[in-house]
Amino acid sequence: MAVCLRYRSNQADANSILNQAFLKILDHLDQLGEEVPFLPWAKRITINTLIDDFRKNRKVKELIALSDKPGEDLETAPVDYNEAEKQFDAEQLEAMVQQLPPVSAKVFNLFAIDGYNHAEIAALLDISEGTSRWHLSSARKKLKDMMSRAMGIYRAV
Repeated sequence: MAVCLRYRSNQADANSILNQAFLKILDHLDQLGEEVPFLPWAKRITINTLIDDFRKNRKVKELIALSDKPGEDLETAPVDYNEAEKQFDAEQLEAMVQQLPPVSAKVFNLFAIDGYNHAEIAALLDISEGTSRWHLSSARKKLKDMMSRAMGIYRAV
């Protein structure tokens, strides 16, 4: 469920994807070899189910935001990530990731959390490697900006 919630901000959508993943896991349980650990195998199926759903519904549900909002300045003061770690818990950081544009959030999750490389992400999301790199860079800049702003608010209190 944690994997599904990283990619879906809505609990009902996450539950739906989790159910689809469980069905695939049960359908293919006979393909699991003894040398393959169950949890990583199940996680991989869950991620692939999320990606399949994204591909199927991306034209209907999601738009790729390729440009920043007018007047939005992404240049911020440097962030001390050790200080950020003290200020934010996992739920706050997850909420920030969910505020990113949908494709940027997916690329960030796949790269930073799930360990995929840009070639794999490009193949999974049917985008170029350069686009994958751009989304990751954009996500990092926006997260840095959100963290800087949130830390400024915390310091002012």
